Amino acid sequence: MPQASKVLDRVLVLEMVRVTEAAAIAASTLTGRGDEKAADAAAVEAMRAALNELDMDGTVVIGEGERDEAPMLYIGEKVGTGNGPAIDIALDPLEGTTICAKSGPNSLAVLAIAEAGGLLNAPDVYMDKLAVGPGLPAGVIDLDRSPSQNIEAIAAAKGVRPQDIVACVLDRPRHEALIAELRALGCGVVLIGDGDVAGVIATSDPDTTIDVYMGSGGAPEGVLACAALRCVGGQFKGRLLFRNDDERARARKWGIEDLDRQYDLKELAKGDCIFAATGVTDGSLLEGVKRRRDKMTTESVVMRASSGTVRWVKGEHRIER
Repeated sequence: MPQASKVLDRVLVLEMVRVTEAAAIAASTLTGRGDEKAADAAAVEAMRAALNELDMDGTVVIGEGERDEAPMLYIGEKVGTGNGPAIDIALDPLEGTTICAKSGPNSLAVLAIAEAGGLLNAPDVYMDKLAVGPGLPAGVIDLDRSPSQNIEAIAAAKGVRPQDIVACVLDRPRHEALIAELRALGCGVVLIGDGDVAGVIATSDPDTTIDVYMGSGGAPEGVLACAALRCVGGQFKGRLLFRNDDERARARKWGIEDLDRQYDLKELAKGDCIFAATGVTDGSLLEGVKRRRDKMTTESVVMRASSGTVRWVKGEHRIER
């Protein structure tokens, strides 16, 4: 367990919940309306405003894209009052924009913070991901092995058959071969339409019955998921995937030289971390925002790596009329 950071004050733990609550509430006004961009924009604006109220010198290292592509919360943007500790911030104001637009499960507002230099400054490209929960021997997973070999290693470590392992995979055409290989082994496969931060975190919760997360998704979401696993335990392997020279150039711009590197959990999220998420729609991790006549309710989770503490926070928010 990492030492408690002198930079990340305990007060910031609950402040992060207030930030994700603001984003989730804003996005919830557009749940089921079919407009992904509007829902995302509402969450971004609300999260940015909440962050700028905090006494910190924050830098967005995982955000909505690069400055020319995103007007707010872009990579490198400074947030906070500037009066306070230097903090790296990884965020996804609306994890699962399509889910929110269609009112599907597991849409979240997500945020992670660490001391400056604690989070990988990952470009907005794909990442090959492999994650398991706590309690397994070190090195049980490896991206240089085949999916079948990883399943067999996990099964052996758990003392079960490969057929007893359940894998979570994003439901995408690019994963057809992976899904076929897993099913040929007899594994259970939980397909999710979006929201792979929640998918990775699910491996740490026995109630989900998910043993492993596999497949490619956004690199920013990979860093966010690693911050959560640092708090609750588990293993993660990630490798950036590049489709063209432009994406490779963007990675080098952010200081990444070894483009084939297999990253470990503690290389993606170092030292003490705080992770917070608030449900936008109902899901396996959190309940979504509920609107009643005179109030809204939210459910959030906030975790800290140095203490291993996980807090579940129920919030009631009055609706001003």
